[in-house]
Amino acid sequence: QVHLVESGGGLVQAGGSLRLSCAASGRTFSSTTMGWFRQAPGKEREFVAAIRWSGIITYYADSVKGRFTISRDNAKNTVSLQMNSLKPEDTAVYLCAVGLSTSAPMSFRSYTDWGQGTQVTVSS
Repeated sequence: QVHLVESGGGLVQAGGSLRLSCAASGRTFSSTTMGWFRQAPGKEREFVAAIRWSGIITYYADSVKGRFTISRDNAKNTVSLQMNSLKPEDTAVYLCAVGLSTSAPMSFRSYTDWGQGTQVTVSS
């Protein structure tokens, strides 16, 4: 089992930026795909971004493409999400997840371990 802890959430005005981080511990971090999902009240969990073990191949939801950037540091067992040009509709709890290398990185079913989440609130 992998233990994931997110940090970096908070309250920001529309147009602002936040950087989320996720620290992983526990079983080996290698050969994994890391992902960020978000869930707003009354809505289903939504894919945001994912990154493969290499750190080169990334995936983004259309709604965040060009504004968010995912990165990982395998030496430190961390994954980050830089969020720029934030919009009120980005408001949600953001969750970090890890799974073995998968052919469906945008599906929450591909991930085996999840963090507790960090709240991001964007005011208009």
